Amino acid sequence: MERHLSRMTKTLSDPSSGQRQQPGSEDSPVEETFHTLTAEEAQAWRQTQPTLSVWWVLAAQVLTALVVATAVAAWYAQWSLFVSTAYGALSVVLPAALFARGLTSPAASVNAVAAALGFAVWQGVKMAMTVLMLVMAPRWIEDLSWPALLAGLIVTMKVYWLALVWGKPPADKSPSTHL
Repeated sequence: MERHLSRMTKTLSDPSSGQRQQPGSEDSPVEETFHTLTAEEAQAWRQTQPTLSVWWVLAAQVLTALVVATAVAAWYAQWSLFVSTAYGALSVVLPAALFARGLTSPAASVNAVAAALGFAVWQGVKMAMTVLMLVMAPRWIEDLSWPALLAGLIVTMKVYWLALVWGKPPADKSPSTHL
């Protein structure tokens, strides 16, 4: 299998000999060369990459939460299930919104260290807020249904993946030579 896969991989140029070699061949090692992008190449690359707003993902989560909570409440005809499912969804959406707001602040983009530190701090705040909301759920919600709360929480968290799939811009219809 490895032999078959190594034949299928693209060939690389060996800078010292000018010959094309198969990667992984036992005859001679192949060194990969890296190309630093110019400002124009970097800008062109950015334009080809799909962009997805974090606020769009949060809006998709809220919409999904409302649909799921309404469906659960309509199916079982119980208001407490709607509230429990919605609260489970809110325990994902509210901390994620706070996290997104913290990361999009101007202070978070001053330099790489500030960005990394800001990410770690806001991720910690997000997790602490989620845990706090789950701990406080029995006190804040009368007739709490834990299965409904967890269903709302899980479905809302899974919207991230759907948002990544749905949020991509349409593929370019022009022929491409890229693999």
